[in-house]
This record gives sequence, C-alpha cells and structure tokens, in this order.
Amino acid sequence: MITSKIIANGILKAIVFLILAGLILYFLYLIQSVIIYLVVALILTLIGSPILDFFRKRLKFKHTLATIATLFIFILFIAGFVLMFIPLISSQGENLSLLNTSEIEKDINQLINQTSAFLESHNIDSEQMLKEANISSKINFNFIPNFLNMLLGTISSFGIGLASVLFITFFFLKDRLLFIAGAKKMIPSGQEDKTIHSIHKINHLLSRYFIGLLLQLFIVFVLYAIVLLIFGIPNLIIIAFLCAILNIVPYIGPLIASVLAAILTMLSNLGNDFQSEILPTTIYVLIGFWIVQVLDNNISSPIIFSKSVSSHPLEIFLVILIAGFLSGILGMIIAVPLYTIFKVIGKEFFPENAVIKLLTKDI
Repeated sequence: MITSKIIANGILKAIVFLILAGLILYFLYLIQSVIIYLVVALILTLIGSPILDFFRKRLKFKHTLATIATLFIFILFIAGFVLMFIPLISSQGENLSLLNTSEIEKDINQLINQTSAFLESHNIDSEQMLKEANISSKINFNFIPNFLNMLLGTISSFGIGLASVLFITFFFLKDRLLFIAGAKKMIPSGQEDKTIHSIHKINHLLSRYFIGLLLQLFIVFVLYAIVLLIFGIPNLIIIAFLCAILNIVPYIGPLIASVLAAILTMLSNLGNDFQSEILPTTIYVLIGFWIVQVLDNNISSPIIFSKSVSSHPLEIFLVILIAGFLSGILGMIIAVPLYTIFKVIGKEFFPENAVIKLLTKDI
C-alpha cells in the first residue's frame, strides 16, 4: 500500500535529483572551455595516433620521443597556418591604418554605389532591400579601434587555449595505455573484452575519419586555389584555405564559403567598373566554386568518408541531414563521428539485432 510517507520520499528524491542534475549542468556550463579543450585534444589524439605508431614501429622511436615528435608535427602545422596569414596582414596593414581609412571607406562605398546602380538599372529597389536587411547604405570605419581590441583579446584567448590543448594532447598520446587500463577498472565485470574491443575499434575508425576529413579539405583547398588562380584573385592561398576550412560544416559551410569568396573577389577589384569587370569575375569565381562543390559532394567526399568509417554514402547523408534538423550546425559537424561510435557499440553489445547487423556488416 502506498502511503503518504512513500509519496513524500519519492517527491523528495525527485527534487534532489533535479537539483543535482541542474548543478551538474551548470558546472559543465561554467567549464565549457575546458570541455572544448578536451574534445579538441581528443580529436588531435585520434589524428596523431597513426603518426605516433609510425614513429614507434617504423622509426623505432621511444614512446616519449615519438609523442614529442608527433606533437612537434602539430606545432609545425599550426605555425605554418599562422605564418600563412602574415603576407595578407602585411599587405593590408597600410589599408587598415588610420591614415588610409577614408580611402578604404571611399572605395567600399563606391562598390556599394555601383552595386545599387546596377540593381536600379534592372528595376530592383536596393534601398528597400538594405532597409529590410537593417543595413546602412554607407560604410564607416569608426569600429576599427574596438575591432583591434577584440582581435587582440581573441588572439590572447587562442594562445591560452592552444597551449592547453597541446599540453592535454601530449598526455593523451603519451599515457593512452594508462587511460585504457584505468577504464578497465571501471567496467562492469564480464563486459571488459567487449568494451575494450569497442574502444579500439572506435579509435581506429575515428582516426581514419579525421584523416579522411583532412584529405577532403586538402582536395577542396587545391581546387579552390586553382579557381582563384585562373581569375587572378590576390591572396588566393589564404582565401582558398579559409573557404576549405568552412567545408567542415556539411552543406552549409560551402554556401558560406561561396559568399566569402564572392565578397573577397569584389573587394580585390575595387576601383574597376562594376558591370564589366567586378560582376563577371565574381560570377565566374562562384561558378568555379560551385563546380568544386559538385565534384566534392559527388566524388571525393562519398568515397573518402565511406571508406574511412565503413558506411554507405547515402547512410552518411541521411545521418548528417537528421542531425542538422535536430541540433543545427553543431549536430552536422559531430554527426558522423557520433554515429560511428553508436554503430561500434551496437555491434559489440547487440550483434544479433537485425537492424544493427545490417548497418554494421562492413565494420
């Protein structure tokens, strides 16, 4: 018989549980930066594991030395990425100085006026479009000092985050066997073999996935650079690299990359006639980018990702699409790795399930 005391105890437990859950969620919110560092470090660990094994097995490095060498490769890559922006910063330094602010403002307003004139000649009300978008038809650069302060703060935070991620990655790589041994002690009795095998399989597939992702970004980067080279766009390496990085976000990233390429193409041709030079060049660049996307979406990406995570291209497409509807951009980014983890766990613990057997037949 259910008494009032039992009901009161049940309500009290539920309240305590909700309070504890709320406190845990709030704590996770407060340390979200640390969680991001851990996730990034884990991704670098998965990417670096094959490199570490290469140093250990092929070059016969000691484990600690192999870890340092792997981390050094990451540092060289990051340094190269930063150094790549120095020519762009140097070339734009004069334009961003206060002495030339009025000249930049004049050129961009000229570009806006040319665009408006072109739209008006085709019976399109540009002023109404700008008003509806809440955008001013005149650009000023009074925001530059605040922008520079924000940029310095961002660089400082990035430096702290980078140092933290590299430090965590070093120990993830160096002590990964210790972590596995520690995890064994927390695994319920009788499930050790399945769990350890799942961890190894997940590590293997995700390492292949992130390496495949890097290969895909490299292919897109090269194709973007070729398009920009054909049309003589300045700083093409940096523009192609930024646009390639945006491809990490499936489907939406390429659209943003196209808009970014169009804006930078128009800005690189400031001072030229809009209708005869700026507009045609921008359209040609966009067409080139769209051709690259068609090739990437239908050839390189399906082949690379289906091979790396042993999933059918249609399967990957549907997973990304569903994750996008459920969790937006973040869901689209983590969809494939998370789906791969679930598939491996499903195969290890529910191997006789018909659906899981069908989905994991190639794993």
